Amino acid sequence: MHAPAKPAPESELPADASPEELDRHWYNHVYQGDSQPQLTLRAVLVGGVLGMFMSLSNLYTTLKLGWAFGVAITACVLSYVLWNGLRGLSGGRLSRMSLLENNCMQSTASAAGYSTGGTVGTAFGALLLTTGMHQPWYVLGSMVLLTALLGVLLAIPMKRQMINHEQLPFPSGIAAAETLRSLYAQGLTAMHKAWSLLISLAVGGVVGFLRTAGALTEQLRHTGRPQVWLEGLLRTVGIPESLALPAWLQTWRGVGLAGFAFEPSVLLIGAGMIVGLRVSLSMLAASAVLYFGLVPWLMEHDQAHAGVAGYVPSLTASHGMVNPVRWALWGGTAIMVFSSLTSVALQWPTLVRAFRAAKGSRAGSGDQDPLTRIEVPFSWLIIGALPVGLALVMVQWMAFHISLPLGILAVVMSLLVALVCCRATGETDTTPMGAMGKVTQLVYAMMPGAAGNATINLMSAGMTAAAGASASDLLTDLKSGYLLGANPRKQFIAQFCGVFFGTLAIVPAWYALVPDRAALEAFNPPAANMWKAVCDLLTQGVHMLPHTAIVAMVVGAAIGVALPVLEKLLPKARPYLPSAMGLGLGLVIPFQNGLSFALGAAVAVLWGKMRPKSAETFCIPVASGLVAGESLVAAVIAILCTVAGFWAR
Repeated sequence: MHAPAKPAPESELPADASPEELDRHWYNHVYQGDSQPQLTLRAVLVGGVLGMFMSLSNLYTTLKLGWAFGVAITACVLSYVLWNGLRGLSGGRLSRMSLLENNCMQSTASAAGYSTGGTVGTAFGALLLTTGMHQPWYVLGSMVLLTALLGVLLAIPMKRQMINHEQLPFPSGIAAAETLRSLYAQGLTAMHKAWSLLISLAVGGVVGFLRTAGALTEQLRHTGRPQVWLEGLLRTVGIPESLALPAWLQTWRGVGLAGFAFEPSVLLIGAGMIVGLRVSLSMLAASAVLYFGLVPWLMEHDQAHAGVAGYVPSLTASHGMVNPVRWALWGGTAIMVFSSLTSVALQWPTLVRAFRAAKGSRAGSGDQDPLTRIEVPFSWLIIGALPVGLALVMVQWMAFHISLPLGILAVVMSLLVALVCCRATGETDTTPMGAMGKVTQLVYAMMPGAAGNATINLMSAGMTAAAGASASDLLTDLKSGYLLGANPRKQFIAQFCGVFFGTLAIVPAWYALVPDRAALEAFNPPAANMWKAVCDLLTQGVHMLPHTAIVAMVVGAAIGVALPVLEKLLPKARPYLPSAMGLGLGLVIPFQNGLSFALGAAVAVLWGKMRPKSAETFCIPVASGLVAGESLVAAVIAILCTVAGFWAR
C-alpha cells in the first residue's frame, strides 16, 4: 500500500489481503472524510477559478509543444498558496482550509485545467488546418463539455478496482498527495517548497512578458495608441523570440534553416526538467540528424531530380529559408504513431485485465461493505452516461454529419479507450491519448460512411481520446484522495463541477488565441499537425507526398515498432535506448525547441548530482512554476494581441 495518511502496523494487513480486507483496512485506518471538511463551496469556487487559468496554460503548451502537462502537483501547491494569500489579505477573517478541502480544491482545479482541453488544440486544431474554418462556439463548447463529462463518468467503474483493490501506483497522484502532506506539515520545508514554486512562477511570467510583449506593442501601434513606455522597456531589457546560431552553421548552400537557433524560453527549459534526460536527448538527437544530416542530403537529392517530370521536391525554399520540419513531420509522425500502437499491443494483458476489471467494479453489497455510503455508486454511471452519450451522438450528427451508428460506436469506443488510458496511467504515469486516438482514426478509416471523410475521422478520434484522457486524469486525482483519506463521492462531485469551469475558460480562449488558420499555423502546432497528417494519410492516400517522405514514413514505422519491442525484450537496456516518442517529437518540432528541452534536462540532472536532497524537494515545483508562469503570461498577451487586432479594424 502506498504511504497511507495514517499508517497502521503492517501486521494488520497481510500481503495477500483480499479486496474486502483492503477496503476495511483503508476505511478504519486512513479514511478521514467524516472528521474534517472536504466538499465546500469555497474549495470548489477557488479551485474552479484556479483551474480556468491553468486551462489557458495547457492550451498554450498544447499549441506550442504538442502536449499538455499534468497539473495535479502544481494545482495542489498553487491552491494552498492562493487560499493562504487570501487569508492574509483578509486579516485572518478567513479560516484555514483543511487538508481534504485543499485536496478538493486541487481536484476541481485539475479537472478544469487538464480534462477540458484535449480536443481543442489537437482534433479541432487539425480540423481548422484541414477546412480553414472555425466551428461555432456552441459546437466547440458542447464537445469540450460532453467529452470531459463522459470521461468523469467512465472513471466510476474503474476507480475502486484499479485504486482500492489493485493498488496501481498512479505516480503523479502519489506525488500530489505527498506534496499536500508536506505543505500541511510543520517546518520550513513546506514553506520553502511553496515559495520556490511562487518565485519560479514569477520568473516564468517575467520572461514570458519580456519575450512576447513586443507583439502587443506592435498591435497597439496599429490601433494608433502606441505605448511608448512599454516600447522603451522592451528595447532595454526585452528578450528576443530566438537567438540565431552562427551563420556558418545555420546555412547550407546559401539557404537558411527555419528553427535553427536558441530559444531563450524558461517554459521549454522547465519542460525539459520535467520530461527528463532520456526523452530530451532523444529529441535533440533527432533534430540534429535532421538539420545536419538529412537536410544536406535532401537538398542534393532535390537538385539532382529538379528536371524530372512530375518530381515533387522534398524541401521548398521560401524567402531564402527552408523548414525541415514540414518534410520530417511524416517520419516523426510515423515513429510516434507506430511506437504508441506497438506499446499498446505489447500490453495486451493490460487490455484483458481492464475488461475483467469492469465486471468487478460494482460496489460491495449491503452493510458488510463499509465503503457503500462513500464510494460513487455504479448507478451514477448509468444515470449520467446515457444522457451525455446521447447528447454526444446528437452533436456529432448535427454538427459533423456523423451518422447515428457511427456516433454510437464512438461513445462505445470511448469506454475501451478510457479503460486502456486509465490502466496505462496507473501503471506507468503515461497516458497514451495520442495512440488511442490513432486507433479510432484507423477504425473509422475502414468504416462505411466514414472512409475518406476528414471531419468524421478527426472528430470521432478527438472524442474518444479526450474522454480517455479525462478519465485517467481524474483517477490520478482520486489516487491522491485515496492516500489522504478523502471521501471519493465528494471528490467526484468536485471533479464534475471543475469540468464546467474549464469549459467556460477554454472555449473563448481558443478563439482568442487562434482567430484563424494563419494564427494556428504561426504556432506550428506539433499535435494538430500530427493529427492532420494521419488524417490526410488515412483519407487521401500518400500519392501527394514526395517519394522521400514515403521512405521516411516506412523507416519511421520500423523504428517505432523496433524500439518498444527492444524495451520489452531487454528491460535492463531501456535506460540506454533512445525514446521513440522523443525521436518522433524531435522531428516534428524545430531544432531550437529540442535544444532548450535538452538544456532543461541537463540542469535537472546536474542539480540532482550536486544537491540531491535539494533537487528531490524543489526540482518539480520550480520546473512547474517556470512552465505555468511563462505559458500563462504568453497566453494572456496573445489574447490581448487578438483584442488589439480587432480594435485596429
